[in-house]
Amino acid sequence: MQNSETDDIRTAPPKILVLGATGATGRLIVSQAVARGYDVTVLVRSAEKARDLKGAKLIVGDARDEKVLRQALKGRDAVVSALGTPASPFREVTLLSTATRALTSAMQIEQVSRLVCITGMGAGDSVGHGGFLFDKLIFPLLLRRVYADKDRQEAIVRDSGLDWVLVRPSVLNNKPSRDTIRALTDLSNFHGGGISREDVARFVLDQLRADAWLHRSPLVTW
Repeated sequence: MQNSETDDIRTAPPKILVLGATGATGRLIVSQAVARGYDVTVLVRSAEKARDLKGAKLIVGDARDEKVLRQALKGRDAVVSALGTPASPFREVTLLSTATRALTSAMQIEQVSRLVCITGMGAGDSVGHGGFLFDKLIFPLLLRRVYADKDRQEAIVRDSGLDWVLVRPSVLNNKPSRDTIRALTDLSNFHGGGISREDVARFVLDQLRADAWLHRSPLVTW
């Protein structure tokens, strides 16, 4: 899907909506976007948790509510989804897929085409590439239900007809940014790794103006 919003992203500072802005990675996405001069709106459930998101316009509401999403999308060029959910060994997880279904529908209606969505290492065909500890212990014991919903989320994005990029970070850390990161789709020789949240935020924001990874699902790592 290409439209005037896509052209605007390339010629002027993007006007973006960020979901998941109060999470550890989401906060960095917001701060980096503001530092780049982007016009940033965030949709949050709690204004209190978002009070330190300097330079962003706050809209309070539920990311699963299509009406709220449509309002938040007014005048936006693109969306970054950094939605996350806690580990859930026992309870079914539906937040990610429910919110993403509402989001993609709202984007279609409001004619906002560009979506950069963070999922994670272990989603889709990246399953089994996290290394022994992640694949044999953390994933099956703590994250199996979360990643089942990430898989549903990715399927919704792929079927949306939008200009999407799915970003799958390896294990996240809070270390300083590095000069270079790797973005991989061939995982045949990849068996686990880590990356800083700062670098994930940088990579995600870069995809708002680049088509190199359009309609693809890179795993990003050091």
